[in-house]
Amino acid sequence: QVQLVESGGGSVQAGGSLRLSCAASGRTFSSYGMGWFRQAPGKEREFVASISKTGGSTFYADSVKGRFTISRDNAKNTVYLQMNSLKPEDTAVYYCAAARVVITPSIKDYDYWGQGTQVTVSS
Repeated sequence: QVQLVESGGGSVQAGGSLRLSCAASGRTFSSYGMGWFRQAPGKEREFVASISKTGGSTFYADSVKGRFTISRDNAKNTVYLQMNSLKPEDTAVYYCAAARVVITPSIKDYDYWGQGTQVTVSS
């Protein structure tokens, strides 16, 4: 069982930056691939980024590529999402998730989810 707690959300103007953190409980954090997803009001939850168990591989949605960076610190049981050049369309609740087997853009491949943190970008 893995418990995930996101933090770092908030309100920022367009062009600004935020760094989200996701702290995981348990000793097996390095056994999980990790992902970030987001859900805007009235829309389905969508993939943002993912990172392999060792951090050696990362994947991004086209909409955030070049602006967002996912990273992890296995010694701290934490995964991060650095978000730069934020746009109003990035406004959403951001969720981190853990996957035991593979990291993909598919929600169904993730086994554990956090409660989410709100990011609001104003124009």
